[in-house]
Amino acid sequence: MTQSPERYAAVVGAGIGGLAAALALSRRGWRVTVHERAATLDPVGSGLSVAPNALRALDQLGLGDRIRAHAAAQGEAALRRPSGRRLARTSTEGFARAYGDPIVVLHRAELVAALADRLPAGALRTGGAVHLADPGDAHRPAVLETPDGPLTADLVVAADGLRSATRGQLFPDHPGPRYAGCTSWRTIVPRPARTRLPRGETWGRGALVGTVPLAEDRLYLYAAAWTPPGGRAPDGDERAELLRRFGGWFAPLPTLLAAADPAAVLRNDVWELADPLPAFHRGRVALLGDAAHAMTPFQGQGACQAVEDAVVLAHHLAGPGPVAAALARYGADRLPRTTRVAARSRQVARLIALRTPLAVAARDALLALGGLLPDGAVVRAAAPMLDWRPPTADGAARGI
Repeated sequence: MTQSPERYAAVVGAGIGGLAAALALSRRGWRVTVHERAATLDPVGSGLSVAPNALRALDQLGLGDRIRAHAAAQGEAALRRPSGRRLARTSTEGFARAYGDPIVVLHRAELVAALADRLPAGALRTGGAVHLADPGDAHRPAVLETPDGPLTADLVVAADGLRSATRGQLFPDHPGPRYAGCTSWRTIVPRPARTRLPRGETWGRGALVGTVPLAEDRLYLYAAAWTPPGGRAPDGDERAELLRRFGGWFAPLPTLLAAADPAAVLRNDVWELADPLPAFHRGRVALLGDAAHAMTPFQGQGACQAVEDAVVLAHHLAGPGPVAAALARYGADRLPRTTRVAARSRQVARLIALRTPLAVAARDALLALGGLLPDGAVVRAAAPMLDWRPPTADGAARGI
Protein backbone atom coordinates (compact mmCIF):
# COMPACT_ATOMS: atom_id res chain seq x y z
CA MET A 1 0.00 0.00 0.00
CA THR A 2 1.21 3.46 -0.87
CA GLN A 3 -1.03 5.66 1.26
CA SER A 4 -0.92 6.42 4.98
CA PRO A 5 -3.83 4.67 6.76
CA GLU A 6 -4.50 7.80 8.80
CA ARG A 7 -6.15 9.43 5.81
CA TYR A 8 -9.90 8.98 5.95
CA ALA A 9 -12.49 9.16 3.16
CA ALA A 10 -16.25 9.25 3.60
CA VAL A 11 -18.24 8.08 0.57
CA VAL A 12 -21.83 9.29 0.18
CA GLY A 13 -23.93 6.72 -1.67
CA ALA A 14 -23.61 2.94 -1.98
CA GLY A 15 -24.37 2.58 -5.66
CA ILE A 16 -21.86 1.11 -8.09
CA GLY A 17 -19.75 4.26 -8.22
CA GLY A 18 -19.65 4.79 -4.47
CA LEU A 19 -18.80 1.18 -3.68
CA ALA A 20 -16.13 1.10 -6.39
CA ALA A 21 -14.58 4.32 -5.07
CA ALA A 22 -14.52 2.99 -1.51
CA LEU A 23 -12.90 -0.25 -2.62
CA ALA A 24 -10.35 1.53 -4.83
CA LEU A 25 -9.38 3.93 -2.04
CA SER A 26 -9.14 1.18 0.56
CA ARG A 27 -6.79 -0.74 -1.74
CA ARG A 28 -4.62 2.39 -1.79
CA GLY A 29 -4.44 2.46 2.01
CA TRP A 30 -7.24 4.89 2.82
CA ARG A 31 -9.58 4.23 5.71
CA VAL A 32 -13.09 4.45 4.25
CA THR A 33 -16.73 4.41 5.23
CA VAL A 34 -19.68 4.33 2.85
CA HIS A 35 -22.86 6.08 3.97
CA GLU A 36 -26.13 4.92 2.38
CA ARG A 37 -29.54 6.33 3.33
CA ALA A 38 -31.35 3.08 2.44
CA ALA A 39 -31.61 0.53 5.21
CA THR A 40 -30.21 -2.32 3.07
CA LEU A 41 -28.59 -2.88 -0.31
CA ASP A 42 -31.60 -4.62 -1.81
CA PRO A 43 -31.18 -6.37 -5.18
CA VAL A 44 -32.86 -3.59 -7.14
CA GLY A 45 -32.42 -2.75 -10.78
CA SER A 46 -32.19 -4.93 -13.84
CA GLY A 47 -29.61 -5.66 -16.53
CA LEU A 48 -26.31 -3.79 -16.71
CA SER A 49 -23.57 -3.72 -19.36
CA VAL A 50 -19.93 -3.95 -18.32
CA ALA A 51 -17.78 -3.14 -21.34
CA PRO A 52 -14.06 -3.92 -21.78
CA ASN A 53 -13.04 -0.48 -20.50
CA ALA A 54 -14.88 -1.10 -17.22
CA LEU A 55 -13.58 -4.68 -16.95
CA ARG A 56 -10.05 -3.27 -16.99
CA ALA A 57 -11.01 -0.90 -14.20
CA LEU A 58 -12.52 -3.80 -12.24
CA ASP A 59 -9.24 -5.68 -12.69
CA GLN A 60 -7.67 -2.87 -10.67
CA LEU A 61 -10.14 -3.72 -7.90
CA GLY A 62 -9.52 -7.47 -8.05
CA LEU A 63 -13.00 -8.15 -9.45
CA GLY A 64 -12.55 -8.42 -13.20
CA ASP A 65 -12.57 -12.21 -13.38
CA ARG A 66 -15.55 -12.48 -11.05
CA ILE A 67 -17.57 -10.29 -13.40
CA ARG A 68 -16.27 -12.03 -16.53
CA ALA A 69 -17.67 -15.27 -15.13
CA HIS A 70 -21.14 -13.83 -15.80
CA ALA A 71 -20.53 -13.51 -19.53
CA ALA A 72 -23.02 -15.33 -21.73
CA ALA A 73 -22.33 -16.42 -25.29
CA GLN A 74 -23.53 -13.54 -27.46
CA GLY A 75 -22.89 -14.47 -31.09
CA GLU A 76 -24.15 -12.10 -33.76
CA ALA A 77 -26.07 -8.97 -32.80
CA ALA A 78 -28.24 -7.09 -35.24
CA LEU A 79 -30.02 -3.77 -35.59
CA ARG A 80 -33.52 -4.22 -37.03
CA ARG A 81 -36.69 -2.43 -38.03
CA PRO A 82 -39.96 -3.23 -36.22
CA SER A 83 -40.85 -5.46 -39.20
CA GLY A 84 -37.83 -7.62 -38.36
CA ARG A 85 -35.85 -6.53 -41.41
CA ARG A 86 -32.17 -6.36 -40.54
CA LEU A 87 -30.42 -3.03 -41.05
CA ALA A 88 -26.96 -3.94 -39.79
CA ARG A 89 -25.19 -6.66 -37.90
CA THR A 90 -21.97 -7.20 -36.04
CA SER A 91 -20.19 -10.05 -34.32
CA THR A 92 -19.79 -9.65 -30.57
CA GLU A 93 -16.76 -11.93 -30.81
CA GLY A 94 -15.15 -9.26 -32.99
CA PHE A 95 -15.36 -6.78 -30.12
CA ALA A 96 -13.86 -9.36 -27.75
CA ARG A 97 -10.96 -10.02 -30.11
CA ALA A 98 -10.27 -6.34 -30.66
CA TYR A 99 -10.45 -5.24 -27.01
CA GLY A 100 -9.44 -8.39 -25.18
CA ASP A 101 -12.78 -8.80 -23.41
CA PRO A 102 -16.45 -9.29 -24.16
CA ILE A 103 -19.21 -6.92 -23.15
CA VAL A 104 -20.58 -8.65 -20.06
CA VAL A 105 -24.25 -8.12 -19.24
CA LEU A 106 -25.43 -9.08 -15.78
CA HIS A 107 -27.91 -8.05 -13.12
CA ARG A 108 -26.97 -4.77 -11.44
CA ALA A 109 -27.32 -6.42 -8.04
CA GLU A 110 -24.56 -8.90 -8.92
CA LEU A 111 -22.04 -6.12 -9.49
CA VAL A 112 -23.17 -4.29 -6.34
CA ALA A 113 -22.74 -7.47 -4.29
CA ALA A 114 -19.29 -8.14 -5.77
CA LEU A 115 -18.12 -4.65 -4.79
CA ALA A 116 -19.71 -4.68 -1.34
CA ASP A 117 -18.23 -8.09 -0.52
CA ARG A 118 -14.69 -6.72 -0.93
CA LEU A 119 -15.08 -3.71 1.35
CA PRO A 120 -13.29 -3.73 4.71
CA ALA A 121 -15.39 -4.99 7.61
CA GLY A 122 -17.60 -2.25 9.02
CA ALA A 123 -17.04 0.13 6.13
CA LEU A 124 -20.64 0.06 4.88
CA ARG A 125 -23.12 2.04 7.00
CA THR A 126 -26.74 1.92 5.90
CA GLY A 127 -29.97 3.46 7.13
CA GLY A 128 -28.75 7.00 7.72
CA ALA A 129 -28.76 10.08 5.52
CA VAL A 130 -25.70 12.33 5.58
CA HIS A 131 -25.32 15.88 4.29
CA LEU A 132 -22.33 18.00 3.41
CA ALA A 133 -21.84 20.74 5.98
CA ASP A 134 -18.44 22.05 4.84
CA PRO A 135 -16.48 21.04 1.72
CA GLY A 136 -13.20 21.91 3.45
CA ASP A 137 -10.15 23.32 1.73
CA ALA A 138 -6.37 22.96 1.75
CA HIS A 139 -6.22 23.89 5.43
CA ARG A 140 -9.25 22.18 6.97
CA PRO A 141 -11.09 18.87 6.49
CA ALA A 142 -14.52 18.42 5.00
CA VAL A 143 -17.45 17.93 7.38
CA LEU A 144 -20.55 15.77 6.97
CA GLU A 145 -23.64 15.97 9.15
CA THR A 146 -24.68 12.44 10.13
CA PRO A 147 -27.37 11.03 12.45
CA ASP A 148 -24.57 10.58 15.01
CA GLY A 149 -23.27 14.14 14.71
CA PRO A 150 -20.58 15.89 12.64
CA LEU A 151 -18.04 13.71 10.83
CA THR A 152 -14.76 15.17 9.59
CA ALA A 153 -12.93 13.64 6.64
CA ASP A 154 -9.80 14.25 4.63
CA LEU A 155 -11.92 13.46 1.56
CA VAL A 156 -15.61 13.21 0.75
CA VAL A 157 -16.64 11.26 -2.35
CA ALA A 158 -20.12 12.32 -3.46
CA ALA A 159 -21.62 9.38 -5.33
CA ASP A 160 -25.17 10.38 -4.49
CA GLY A 161 -26.63 9.99 -7.94
CA LEU A 162 -28.51 11.97 -10.56
CA ARG A 163 -30.26 14.21 -8.01
CA SER A 164 -27.07 14.75 -6.01
CA ALA A 165 -27.67 17.18 -3.17
CA THR A 166 -23.90 17.53 -2.83
CA ARG A 167 -23.55 18.67 -6.43
CA GLY A 168 -26.21 21.28 -5.83
CA GLN A 169 -24.28 22.62 -2.85
CA LEU A 170 -20.95 22.73 -4.67
CA PHE A 171 -22.30 24.17 -7.94
CA PRO A 172 -25.53 26.04 -7.12
CA ASP A 173 -25.56 27.85 -10.48
CA HIS A 174 -25.47 24.66 -12.55
CA PRO A 175 -28.87 23.94 -14.18
CA GLY A 176 -28.87 20.32 -13.01
CA PRO A 177 -30.49 17.33 -14.74
CA ARG A 178 -32.54 17.74 -17.91
CA TYR A 179 -35.18 15.34 -19.19
CA ALA A 180 -33.70 13.47 -22.15
CA GLY A 181 -37.08 13.13 -23.84
CA CYS A 182 -37.68 9.43 -23.24
CA THR A 183 -38.80 6.90 -20.71
CA SER A 184 -37.30 3.43 -20.38
CA TRP A 185 -38.41 -0.04 -19.33
CA ARG A 186 -36.15 -2.87 -18.14
CA THR A 187 -36.80 -6.42 -17.03
CA ILE A 188 -35.28 -9.91 -17.02
CA VAL A 189 -37.19 -12.97 -18.24
CA PRO A 190 -36.38 -16.68 -18.57
CA ARG A 191 -34.73 -17.42 -21.89
CA PRO A 192 -37.26 -19.43 -23.88
CA ALA A 193 -36.16 -22.82 -25.18
CA ARG A 194 -36.29 -23.60 -28.88
CA THR A 195 -36.86 -19.95 -29.78
CA ARG A 196 -34.56 -18.05 -32.11
CA LEU A 197 -33.78 -14.88 -30.18
CA PRO A 198 -33.38 -11.52 -31.94
CA ARG A 199 -30.16 -10.43 -30.23
CA GLY A 200 -29.52 -6.72 -30.51
CA GLU A 201 -31.82 -3.74 -30.91
CA THR A 202 -34.90 -2.87 -32.92
CA TRP A 203 -35.45 0.81 -33.73
CA GLY A 204 -38.85 2.20 -34.61
CA ARG A 205 -40.27 5.72 -34.73
CA GLY A 206 -39.09 7.30 -31.49
CA ALA A 207 -38.85 3.91 -29.80
CA LEU A 208 -36.60 0.87 -29.39
CA VAL A 209 -36.51 -2.62 -27.91
CA GLY A 210 -33.31 -4.47 -27.03
CA THR A 211 -32.65 -8.10 -26.10
CA VAL A 212 -29.43 -9.44 -24.56
CA PRO A 213 -28.81 -13.03 -23.39
CA LEU A 214 -27.63 -13.41 -19.80
CA ALA A 215 -25.96 -16.30 -18.04
CA GLU A 216 -28.16 -18.94 -16.38
CA ASP A 217 -30.69 -19.01 -19.25
CA ARG A 218 -32.03 -15.52 -18.68
CA LEU A 219 -32.75 -12.72 -21.11
CA TYR A 220 -32.42 -8.98 -20.46
CA LEU A 221 -35.13 -6.94 -22.16
CA TYR A 222 -35.11 -3.17 -22.36
CA ALA A 223 -37.18 -0.62 -24.23
CA ALA A 224 -37.49 3.13 -24.60
CA ALA A 225 -40.04 5.52 -26.05
CA TRP A 226 -39.98 9.27 -26.57
CA THR A 227 -42.86 10.58 -24.51
CA PRO A 228 -43.54 13.39 -22.01
CA PRO A 229 -42.01 12.86 -18.54
CA GLY A 230 -43.94 11.46 -15.62
CA GLY A 231 -46.09 9.06 -17.63
CA ARG A 232 -47.25 5.72 -16.27
CA ALA A 233 -49.38 2.87 -17.58
CA PRO A 234 -53.02 3.93 -17.09
CA ASP A 235 -53.82 0.63 -15.35
CA GLY A 236 -50.52 0.49 -13.44
CA ASP A 237 -49.36 -2.52 -15.46
CA GLU A 238 -46.13 -1.61 -17.27
CA ARG A 239 -45.92 -5.00 -18.96
CA ALA A 240 -49.28 -4.26 -20.54
CA GLU A 241 -47.96 -0.83 -21.54
CA LEU A 242 -45.01 -2.50 -23.27
CA LEU A 243 -47.38 -4.75 -25.19
CA ARG A 244 -49.56 -1.78 -26.17
CA ARG A 245 -46.51 0.01 -27.55
CA PHE A 246 -44.53 -2.90 -29.02
CA GLY A 247 -47.01 -5.75 -29.42
CA GLY A 248 -47.18 -5.18 -33.18
CA TRP A 249 -43.43 -5.52 -33.69
CA PHE A 250 -41.96 -8.67 -35.21
CA ALA A 251 -42.09 -12.04 -33.46
CA PRO A 252 -40.93 -13.16 -30.98
CA LEU A 253 -40.65 -9.71 -29.34
CA PRO A 254 -44.31 -9.61 -28.19
CA THR A 255 -44.01 -13.13 -26.74
CA LEU A 256 -40.84 -12.19 -24.87
CA LEU A 257 -42.45 -9.06 -23.44
CA ALA A 258 -45.54 -11.01 -22.41
CA ALA A 259 -43.30 -13.40 -20.45
CA ALA A 260 -42.22 -10.62 -18.08
CA ASP A 261 -43.45 -10.53 -14.50
CA PRO A 262 -45.45 -7.27 -14.28
CA ALA A 263 -43.98 -6.62 -10.83
CA ALA A 264 -40.45 -6.91 -12.24
CA VAL A 265 -40.82 -4.38 -15.07
CA LEU A 266 -39.00 -1.19 -14.11
CA ARG A 267 -40.00 2.08 -15.72
CA ASN A 268 -37.87 5.19 -15.35
CA ASP A 269 -37.75 8.49 -17.15
CA VAL A 270 -34.30 9.23 -18.55
CA TRP A 271 -32.57 12.35 -17.26
CA GLU A 272 -29.05 13.56 -17.98
CA LEU A 273 -26.58 16.28 -17.09
CA ALA A 274 -26.61 17.76 -20.58
CA ASP A 275 -24.51 20.72 -19.41
CA PRO A 276 -21.11 19.49 -18.18
CA LEU A 277 -20.00 20.67 -14.77
CA PRO A 278 -17.15 23.18 -14.63
CA ALA A 279 -15.18 20.77 -12.41
CA PHE A 280 -15.61 17.48 -10.58
CA HIS A 281 -14.49 18.79 -7.20
CA ARG A 282 -14.63 21.65 -4.74
CA GLY A 283 -12.45 21.78 -1.67
CA ARG A 284 -12.01 18.21 -0.44
CA VAL A 285 -15.15 16.88 -2.14
CA ALA A 286 -15.04 14.82 -5.33
CA LEU A 287 -18.11 14.13 -7.47
CA LEU A 288 -18.33 10.71 -9.10
CA GLY A 289 -20.66 8.71 -11.35
CA ASP A 290 -24.13 10.11 -12.05
CA ALA A 291 -23.53 12.92 -9.56
CA ALA A 292 -20.82 14.17 -11.91
CA HIS A 293 -21.94 13.15 -15.41
CA ALA A 294 -25.33 11.41 -15.62
CA MET A 295 -25.80 10.31 -19.23
CA THR A 296 -28.38 8.61 -21.39
CA PRO A 297 -28.14 4.79 -21.49
CA PHE A 298 -27.77 4.32 -25.23
CA GLN A 299 -24.09 3.40 -25.18
CA GLY A 300 -24.33 1.27 -22.02
CA GLN A 301 -21.63 3.37 -20.34
CA GLY A 302 -23.20 4.92 -17.24
CA ALA A 303 -21.94 2.36 -14.71
CA CYS A 304 -18.76 1.79 -16.74
CA GLN A 305 -17.81 5.44 -16.43
CA ALA A 306 -18.50 5.41 -12.68
CA VAL A 307 -16.09 2.49 -12.21
CA GLU A 308 -13.50 4.29 -14.32
CA ASP A 309 -13.98 7.37 -12.11
CA ALA A 310 -13.29 5.28 -9.02
CA VAL A 311 -9.95 3.85 -10.12
CA VAL A 312 -8.74 7.18 -11.54
CA LEU A 313 -9.69 8.99 -8.33
CA ALA A 314 -7.82 6.44 -6.20
CA HIS A 315 -4.83 6.63 -8.54
CA HIS A 316 -4.48 10.37 -8.05
CA LEU A 317 -4.97 10.07 -4.30
CA ALA A 318 -2.38 7.31 -3.86
CA GLY A 319 0.49 9.64 -3.03
CA PRO A 320 1.11 11.82 0.04
CA GLY A 321 0.43 15.15 -1.69
CA PRO A 322 -2.41 17.63 -1.02
CA VAL A 323 -5.91 16.29 -1.55
CA ALA A 324 -7.10 19.36 -3.46
CA ALA A 325 -4.29 19.04 -6.01
CA ALA A 326 -5.04 15.35 -6.48
CA LEU A 327 -8.73 16.13 -7.04
CA ALA A 328 -7.83 18.71 -9.67
CA ARG A 329 -5.84 16.04 -11.54
CA TYR A 330 -8.77 13.62 -11.21
CA GLY A 331 -11.12 16.15 -12.81
CA ALA A 332 -8.65 16.97 -15.55
CA ASP A 333 -8.55 13.25 -16.43
CA ARG A 334 -12.24 12.51 -16.15
CA LEU A 335 -14.23 15.57 -17.22
CA PRO A 336 -13.17 15.58 -20.90
CA ARG A 337 -13.66 11.83 -21.31
CA THR A 338 -17.05 11.61 -19.65
CA THR A 339 -18.26 14.67 -21.57
CA ARG A 340 -17.37 12.96 -24.86
CA VAL A 341 -18.91 9.62 -23.88
CA ALA A 342 -22.11 11.41 -22.82
CA ALA A 343 -22.19 13.34 -26.10
CA ARG A 344 -21.78 10.11 -28.07
CA SER A 345 -24.72 8.56 -26.22
CA ARG A 346 -26.80 11.70 -26.81
CA GLN A 347 -26.10 11.48 -30.55
CA VAL A 348 -27.43 7.91 -30.62
CA ALA A 349 -30.49 9.04 -28.67
CA ARG A 350 -31.24 11.70 -31.29
CA LEU A 351 -31.22 9.08 -34.03
CA ILE A 352 -33.61 6.82 -32.14
CA ALA A 353 -35.88 9.78 -31.35
CA LEU A 354 -36.67 10.48 -35.02
CA ARG A 355 -40.38 10.04 -35.78
CA THR A 356 -41.38 11.49 -39.13
CA PRO A 357 -41.52 8.89 -41.91
CA LEU A 358 -39.00 10.75 -44.06
CA ALA A 359 -36.48 11.18 -41.22
CA VAL A 360 -36.84 7.54 -40.12
CA ALA A 361 -36.42 6.31 -43.70
CA ALA A 362 -33.26 8.40 -44.10
CA ARG A 363 -31.90 7.14 -40.78
CA ASP A 364 -32.58 3.52 -41.66
CA ALA A 365 -30.96 3.94 -45.06
CA LEU A 366 -27.87 5.40 -43.41
CA LEU A 367 -27.76 2.53 -40.91
CA ALA A 368 -28.13 -0.01 -43.71
CA LEU A 369 -25.21 1.58 -45.55
CA GLY A 370 -23.17 1.41 -42.36
CA GLY A 371 -24.10 -2.24 -42.10
CA LEU A 372 -22.28 -2.86 -45.37
CA LEU A 373 -18.98 -1.82 -43.80
CA PRO A 374 -16.54 -4.59 -42.88
CA ASP A 375 -17.07 -5.84 -39.34
CA GLY A 376 -13.59 -4.64 -38.40
CA ALA A 377 -14.49 -1.05 -39.29
CA VAL A 378 -17.53 -1.14 -37.00
CA VAL A 379 -15.45 -2.57 -34.18
CA ARG A 380 -12.71 0.03 -34.63
CA ALA A 381 -15.23 2.86 -34.46
CA ALA A 382 -15.81 2.00 -30.81
CA ALA A 383 -12.12 2.14 -29.91
CA PRO A 384 -12.10 5.63 -28.34
CA MET A 385 -14.69 4.43 -25.83
CA LEU A 386 -13.83 0.75 -25.28
CA ASP A 387 -10.04 0.86 -25.57
CA TRP A 388 -9.59 2.98 -22.43
CA ARG A 389 -6.85 1.83 -20.07
CA PRO A 390 -6.53 2.61 -16.34
CA PRO A 391 -3.75 5.01 -15.36
CA THR A 392 -0.34 3.60 -14.60
CA ALA A 393 2.04 4.73 -11.90
CA ASP A 394 3.78 7.11 -14.30
CA GLY A 395 0.96 8.24 -16.54
CA ALA A 396 -2.68 9.18 -17.03
CA ALA A 397 -5.48 6.98 -18.28
CA ARG A 398 -5.62 6.30 -22.02
CA GLY A 399 -8.78 6.87 -24.03
CA ILE A 400 -10.99 9.67 -25.27
